[in-house]
Amino acid sequence: MTLSTPFRPLMRLPALRLAAVLLVLFGAHAATLAPYVSSLAVTRFGLSDRAFSGLLVAAACVAVSASVIFGIRADQRANRRQIALTAIGALTFGTALVTLFPTTPVFVLAHALLLPISGAIFGQVFALARLAASTCPPEERPAVLSTLRALFALPWVVVLPIWSVVFRTGTPLTVVYPACLVFAGLMLALTWLFWPRDGATAWADAPSGLSFRAALREISHPAVLVRVLALGTINGAVMLYMVVVGLVFAQIPFRGPSDTALYAGIMAGLEVPFMLALPFVISRIRQTWLIFIGAVLYAIHLAGIPILAESPAVWALTLSGAIGGAIVLTQPMAYLQELMAERPGAGASLMALQKLAGDGVSAAVFAIGAALAGYGLAAFLGAGLSLLGAGLLVALDRRR
Repeated sequence: MTLSTPFRPLMRLPALRLAAVLLVLFGAHAATLAPYVSSLAVTRFGLSDRAFSGLLVAAACVAVSASVIFGIRADQRANRRQIALTAIGALTFGTALVTLFPTTPVFVLAHALLLPISGAIFGQVFALARLAASTCPPEERPAVLSTLRALFALPWVVVLPIWSVVFRTGTPLTVVYPACLVFAGLMLALTWLFWPRDGATAWADAPSGLSFRAALREISHPAVLVRVLALGTINGAVMLYMVVVGLVFAQIPFRGPSDTALYAGIMAGLEVPFMLALPFVISRIRQTWLIFIGAVLYAIHLAGIPILAESPAVWALTLSGAIGGAIVLTQPMAYLQELMAERPGAGASLMALQKLAGDGVSAAVFAIGAALAGYGLAAFLGAGLSLLGAGLLVALDRRR
C-alpha cells in the first residue's frame, strides 16, 4: 500500500468523486455552523440551557426518524437519487429560512426539523460510496470510507481559521447562515446534475424485497441495538465536545468565538492526516480494540477542556483529540456498515441510530452536568460514558 492508494478509487470513479465533493461541501457547512449553534441558541436567540437541551433531543429524534425511513426506502426501492435530493433540499431550505428570517421561532424550526432531516444525506453518501466501491479491487475498498471521512473533516482546516479572523473584527455570528446557504446550494446543484440515475448504475442495486416492518425488525435486533448503543456513547462524546467547547471558552474573558474556531480548526487539521493514515494500521489491530483506543484518547481531550481552558496547555489537548477523533469518527461507521453488509441503506440507518444514541447521551449529560455543576461536569460525564461504551463493545465482540 502506497500513500496514493486511498485516493485511487476517488480519482477513477465518478460516483466516488461526487461523494468526495459532496462531503467536502457538507463538511464546510458543518464547520461553519456546528461550533456556533450552542452560542447562537443561548446568546443570540435567547434559549435557556434547558430549552437548548430540548432542542437537541427533538433534533435527534427527527434526524434518526428521517435517516431510518430514508435508508429503508432506499433499500426497498433503490431510489437513492430521489432521497438524496430530498435531504439536500431540506438542508438548503432550512439554511435559507434562518438567513432570511433570523428570529427565534425560525431558528427552532430550522434546527429542530429541517436541518435534522437533511442529516440523512450523510449516510446516503456513504451508502453510495459503499456501492460504488464494490466495483473496485478488494485491496482498495478498506481505504474508501476513511478517506471520504477525512475529506469531510478537511474543510474544518480551512474554514474555521477564516471564521476565527472574521469574528475578531466583531462580525455577528449570524453571518454563518448565508455562508452555509452557498454550500447547500452547491450540494443541491451537484446532486441534481451528477448523482447516478436510479436503475442505471455500474453496480448491482436491486430493491431488497423486504417490507418496511421486516426491515425495521432487522435493524432493531437486540444484538444490533446493543452495539449501536455502545457506539452511541462514543458519538455522544464527540457531540458533547461541539456543544461544550464554545460555552466553556465563552465563560473566559480572554477567549471567545475566535478561540473556539481556532481550537476546532486545529483539531480538524490534525484529524485529516491521521484518518488518511488509518488504512495502514486497520489490518493490524482488531477493530473493537482500535475503537477503544480512540475512545480513551478522545475522553482525555474532552475531560481536559474545562480543566485547561484558561491555560495555554489547552491547545495540547488537540493532539489527543485528533488521534482519537480520527478513529472514533471512521471506525464505528465501518463497523456498523459491516453489520448490514447486504443493506447499504440499513447500514446508513444504523449510523443514524448511533447518532441518535449519541445525541441523546450528549443532551442528557449536558442537561445534568449544567444543572448540577456547570459545563465542566458535563464534559467529565461524557468522557466517562464513552469509555464505558467502548469497553462494552470490546466485551460483546470478544469472541467474534
